[in-house]
Amino acid sequence: MSSQSKQKHIVIRDVAPAIDQGRFCVKRCVGDHITVSACIFRDGPEVIRARLLWSLEGTERERVPMHKVNPGLDLWEASFTLRDCGRHSYTIIAWTDHYASWVEEFRRKVMGGRTELESERKEGLMLVERCIERSSSSASNEDAALLRQAAEGLRSDKDLNALYEKLSQPALIEAMERLQEHGDLVQYEPAVPIYADRIRGRFGAWYELFPRSQGQDPNRGSSFREAEARLPDIAAMGFEVLYLPPIHPIGLTHRKGRNNTLVAQPGDPGSPWAIGNVEGGHEAVHPELGTVEDFVHYVQRAGELGMEIALDIALQCSPDHPWVKNHPEWFYHRPDGTLKYAENPPKKYEDIYPLNFDSEARAELFAALREIFELWISRGVKIFRIDNPHTKPIDFWEWLIGDIQRSHPEVLFLAEAFTRPPMMKQLAKVGFTQSYSYFTWRNGKEELRAYLEELTSSGLQEFYRPNFFANTPDILHAYLQHGGRPAFMTRLVLAATLSPTYGIYSGFELCENVPVRPGSEEYLDSEKYEIKVRDWDAPDNIKFLVRRVNEIRRHSEALQRFDNLRFLPSSNENIIFYAKSWGEELLLIAVNLDPHHWHDCTVQVPVHELGLPPHYGVEDLLTGARYTWSEHNYVRLDPSLPAHILLVHR
Repeated sequence: MSSQSKQKHIVIRDVAPAIDQGRFCVKRCVGDHITVSACIFRDGPEVIRARLLWSLEGTERERVPMHKVNPGLDLWEASFTLRDCGRHSYTIIAWTDHYASWVEEFRRKVMGGRTELESERKEGLMLVERCIERSSSSASNEDAALLRQAAEGLRSDKDLNALYEKLSQPALIEAMERLQEHGDLVQYEPAVPIYADRIRGRFGAWYELFPRSQGQDPNRGSSFREAEARLPDIAAMGFEVLYLPPIHPIGLTHRKGRNNTLVAQPGDPGSPWAIGNVEGGHEAVHPELGTVEDFVHYVQRAGELGMEIALDIALQCSPDHPWVKNHPEWFYHRPDGTLKYAENPPKKYEDIYPLNFDSEARAELFAALREIFELWISRGVKIFRIDNPHTKPIDFWEWLIGDIQRSHPEVLFLAEAFTRPPMMKQLAKVGFTQSYSYFTWRNGKEELRAYLEELTSSGLQEFYRPNFFANTPDILHAYLQHGGRPAFMTRLVLAATLSPTYGIYSGFELCENVPVRPGSEEYLDSEKYEIKVRDWDAPDNIKFLVRRVNEIRRHSEALQRFDNLRFLPSSNENIIFYAKSWGEELLLIAVNLDPHHWHDCTVQVPVHELGLPPHYGVEDLLTGARYTWSEHNYVRLDPSLPAHILLVHR
């Protein structure tokens, strides 16, 4: 550094929350209270001041004073509340308060018995007079009077202790702070971005269904108008989000048959993920489902019942998609000129052509893809589930999501990314609101605990929101296959109480658990390839439990948060025990992980740490039973109802 360069005396570091030093957005929801912390210090004994500056993108920054919360570590904090949906940012400024520094030095000398402080008086007077000059047109009457009194005291007061009391008045300190020059001010760069989603970005119960399977005729798919008849039943179970697989025309070329056979038989409806035929592509509705107007009516009817639609967008095409004919440059070509279909060896997907995101015509392709989202937003869709986003470029998603949310900050994106952890985390960083997770494959006590602690306390909670789907059309875990009805109840309670966002695929409430073959996670007679007719009130269904759990969630602020999870000791490896709290609300949850046998144990509640008396009342929100508990408590859970959700009565 040149000796002529301006010296920097103040350091701002360890700013939190921040993702990769501000490269990506911290995630929060509207109404959340944000506490920003930083290590701020300078050389020498001078007093420094700091301000937190924050704003919604496109608005003026608001200033919040920061305060030292740990002087020994130079840790400062300030807080603000997110009032609007959209992208925000914050930064920190700090500067030397020369007057407060002078007052502190003056205090030490007076307290030390010094009586000759003429030089110090002149230095203080100079600081005050500068502020008087600066304040001639801007200071309030109160500030101006304080400054004049300070100047007069510095010129004439003989009693140094009384003078110090006058000069150290908080109102005078504040006035001087406002009016002084901040010549050594430093600002933290880059500004840290925060994205505030609406509450549905953090909390919601999802239900996945195929609209074509909501009727009673196995030979004919139901239309949207017919599928509306089942919406009240789904709403009664307490779901907030209704997730639909692709609803577009389905290709005929290489259409898959039942149970994923390579050759479809007459009448086989095909996979909805093989998008497009002569009747249209991603912009169209499958004619058997009805018209665009029918879809919009379905969205509106769901909204009347308290549910919104999440639509699956799969950026791929069947060989019959209009883009294949009109824009062959958007696809991959083999040396012989034919287009490449999708493969995941040994699996082949001849009914799907992937898009070439490195095409020379990618600008036109990207514009067309963006237009798809704009179109469905105009039709009432505010949530998109993205199929296999990890097979498309990261930069594309960062551009697309950012661009869409600038115009539509309320729109949410769910990443269907069952892939390696680094990719899942990066997709969350670049903008996906939520992500699928490994919850489906975490079934033992220790693996559940380790996974949830990673998600809630390793820093991931600042940007990664897992959606705990208990099953999907692609995933029927062995735990559900072999555990019967108790396994479905266990996984429901775990998903719905560990994560504020969870989901089930239709048939879960009926405990459907037959795989296509031993060792496979695919369903027998998979709904992906055929129309299914179900008795939604079949014996042994668990709709009663789904309904009750979702009702508990809606009335529990603790279950609508993610990073408030704490695991507690239980003496049996088959019973997992944890607490969730928010404000005065405290829930204690115990779940039997063995679907075949009853288990009992002693669970420990740290009453002193949780602010509980030695004895307190708990109410099981699932059954209404009440108990008196203490620090050590006996629990027995039977597979017929393998969980307690206990509300503590303080």
